[in-house]
Amino acid sequence: MKLEETKTPKILRYFTLSLFFSIPFILFFTLQTTPTPSRTRTVTDSSIPVSYPNIKGIRIRPGYPTYASYLQRQLNKTQNPKLRQIWTTRDWDRKINVFVNFFNDLRDVGLINNASSALCIGARVGQEVEALRRVGVTDSIGIDLVPYPPLVIKGDFHNQPFEDERFDFEFSNVFDHALYPEMFVKEIERTLKPGGVCVLHVAVSRRSDKYSANDLDGVDPVVRLFSGSDLVRVRKVDGFGLDTEVVFRKKGGRIGS
Repeated sequence: MKLEETKTPKILRYFTLSLFFSIPFILFFTLQTTPTPSRTRTVTDSSIPVSYPNIKGIRIRPGYPTYASYLQRQLNKTQNPKLRQIWTTRDWDRKINVFVNFFNDLRDVGLINNASSALCIGARVGQEVEALRRVGVTDSIGIDLVPYPPLVIKGDFHNQPFEDERFDFEFSNVFDHALYPEMFVKEIERTLKPGGVCVLHVAVSRRSDKYSANDLDGVDPVVRLFSGSDLVRVRKVDGFGLDTEVVFRKKGGRIGS
């Protein structure tokens, strides 16, 4: 009886020691055989079916089975050779002169200055960027699906290719082309510095062009999307088919603070 009692603890000790030393091997083989999780796909991945957002006061136009189909629709306009020729010749100086007047007004009321770093969203061939540089805002760049060096680099406004808090000023007249307006706005607020200014030209009283992805019922839906910013002003403009200017300042400071 005593012999059996002495053997049992020894067996338990051997078992415990063997289990202890085998744990690293078990973990090693487990890690080797565990599949690596795939990268989480974003809503702008081209293969994901489009999920139409429900935003009060903003009607998203249907007809895009995937994000790739939406991008191709936008590229149909941006890459149109006839339109690009018009933008870079007949319309070049005319649009620049109009934008110069817009930006001079913003500078007169202290919403932009020569030290500002500026981004033009959906700039196509960069008339807005050229206008900013002519009024003295030399640190200016544009983004569009098709680059136009040196004024415009390639970029998707649903996923801007810039770090957080990069710009003092952002301008866009392509809000109506956003398939995901909330992402469009979040990217602006992400890349604006605290106190930075965003100016949008939008169509409220009229229907925007056939390449647009959304239609606005008014200014209020846009104001609600800019939850991290304060509304500075709203006024009527004549901006190449767009009739309303909406200006926001990101919360947290002022330019130059």
